[in-house]
Amino acid sequence: MARKLSKNVKIAKNLTSKVDILPLQEAIDLAKKASFAKFDESLDIAINLNLDTRKSDQQLRGAVVLPNGNGKSVRVLVATDDVNAQKAAKAAGADLVYSAAELPEILNQDKYEFDVIVADPKMMLVLGKYGKKLGPKGLMPNPKTGTVTTTPAKAVEELKKGKANYRADKGGIIHSSIGKKSMDTKKLTENAEALIQVIKRLKPTTVKGTYVKNITVSTSMGPSVKVKID
Repeated sequence: MARKLSKNVKIAKNLTSKVDILPLQEAIDLAKKASFAKFDESLDIAINLNLDTRKSDQQLRGAVVLPNGNGKSVRVLVATDDVNAQKAAKAAGADLVYSAAELPEILNQDKYEFDVIVADPKMMLVLGKYGKKLGPKGLMPNPKTGTVTTTPAKAVEELKKGKANYRADKGGIIHSSIGKKSMDTKKLTENAEALIQVIKRLKPTTVKGTYVKNITVSTSMGPSVKVKID
């Protein structure tokens, strides 16, 4: 028996099915209008790239500081033994700061009170032992996303401002959040443009032909809207 669509879902699908491809700002505005969730959804972007991620030079992964933040409150744990770095991280807004000796007690807990770990490179010897636990939760620090660094205070500042992590999946598609539905459409557009420009700049030299195949935007629960590619 076919699942009956709700009235709001029908309206959302009807709104987006009537259009083909829109300029970025118009696409984001329509994606917001086609959202009927009762919570403040994330505004997501999907960038389909002509990549063969089996090749090491075509595996894109990193992070970009969004000009208007991501609308999220991020709890940051900093791991370092450097006393000065600990003080700087706290001043930058780190929610938790721990040394190598203190980390095991925190990481052995069943529930974590943080969303991101920023680690001094030396801390990876300790954190590596918890890879099977942190990895599936997306909490393992990585140099490509700026969370393994000798300047943790700077990383904390960027995370608090709002960063968008990106990573090409096996199909060469990058999925990322660029903010919250409640944010101003123009600000969301500026965030999306910042991410798109970074992705374009990182085009591998070995890619031939069209690089950006298509782009869509959507709220986390809503239908996607196709974006016109410049």
